[in-house]
Amino acid sequence: MTNSVRAEVITIGDEILFGQITDTNTAWIGTELTNIGIRVVRKTSVGDQDNAILQALNEAHQRADVIIITGGLGPTKDDITKKTLCTYFGVGMVRNETALALVTGFFEKRGREMTDLNRGQADLPANAVYIQNDWGTAPGMWFEYEGRVYVSLPGVPFEMKHLMSNRILPKLTEHFETPIIKHKMIRTVGIGESFLAERIEAWEDALPDHIKLAYLPSFGGVKLRLTATGTDNAQLDRELAEQVANVMPLIRKNVYGFDNDELETVIGTLLIEKKQTLAAAESCTGGYLSAQITKVPGSSAYFWGSVVSYSNSVKESQLGVKSETLAQHGAVSEETIRQMAEGVRKALSTDVGIATSGIAGPGGGTPDKPVGTVWIACATEQRTVTRLLKLGQYRDQNIQLTTTYLLNMLREELLNQ
Repeated sequence: MTNSVRAEVITIGDEILFGQITDTNTAWIGTELTNIGIRVVRKTSVGDQDNAILQALNEAHQRADVIIITGGLGPTKDDITKKTLCTYFGVGMVRNETALALVTGFFEKRGREMTDLNRGQADLPANAVYIQNDWGTAPGMWFEYEGRVYVSLPGVPFEMKHLMSNRILPKLTEHFETPIIKHKMIRTVGIGESFLAERIEAWEDALPDHIKLAYLPSFGGVKLRLTATGTDNAQLDRELAEQVANVMPLIRKNVYGFDNDELETVIGTLLIEKKQTLAAAESCTGGYLSAQITKVPGSSAYFWGSVVSYSNSVKESQLGVKSETLAQHGAVSEETIRQMAEGVRKALSTDVGIATSGIAGPGGGTPDKPVGTVWIACATEQRTVTRLLKLGQYRDQNIQLTTTYLLNMLREELLNQ
């Protein structure tokens, strides 16, 4: 077995800590490092202060074999990464002529004047190995120091990704002998994390030492991530497939897909396979349900449209809900949701109609129907199924959970046809 190589990712920039931009770099870097057998053990974000950066570098040196740094390489005074790296390594700054020629060509090609600040981007710590950035002026840098590898990259995501993919990852695979790390994701819906853990406890306890299981809960579902480590790629694939086969009899009802499958994508595939069309009637979800369905490319092949019927008058005029139903049972009721699903199916001439109606919150609840009371329905030519959901107090969560539960209801109905 090859030795495990550990990595730490350090992102630099006040704008990340202030919440002015979302840090997407660390997630992407973590995935790419894992794919080449390097395990990320820590991710750290620090502001544009030299003491904070130095402390982060010192701490990372104790934990990791590879330290990836992004950000702080621009031409302005607040970009202090290079100067701080000089302090950390105890070296001075030198001008790299190759980097200068690239920066000069970058500005000449665009017909722009180059300032001294721009020329300064060609100044690198004396111990840096220059890594050419084909898509920008901020250079990449590679350092080897006290048995560790340090990589400094620009924070702009498309520049960072190009450098990582084309320069850094190949260089890391040459520098380190790494194990193979393989992931297999099992995606479940309609079962809570604790219930799922109890159901598969014996299977989990029997996993070999080199295969680890992680629970990744989300709205309405849990992803099970199997991670296998070894030296034989084909063997790891076989072992992961065997473990999936072993657990499936325990959780098959709740499994909707694997790896990158999304619930709405799986449903789209089922609708196409069965040559079925779909329409939606939404009240409490306010269009979110339709947005999830239509974010799948090619969804126009099976999704005819939707009616967002917030008012009772729209439920009556567009969906055919009877006025006496609304008067007697209310908009949030089994009787109303049944008529909404059947009505939108008829109105849009589709094979399947689905519907939501509930009290998403934070107001509008009553003792009989508190916030989080939601009805969902799925109507086909053969039958209409309904379900009462008793959710929580938070509007956004209620909308997302309602959508997930209804999409899963639709999936189950399609599978039962």
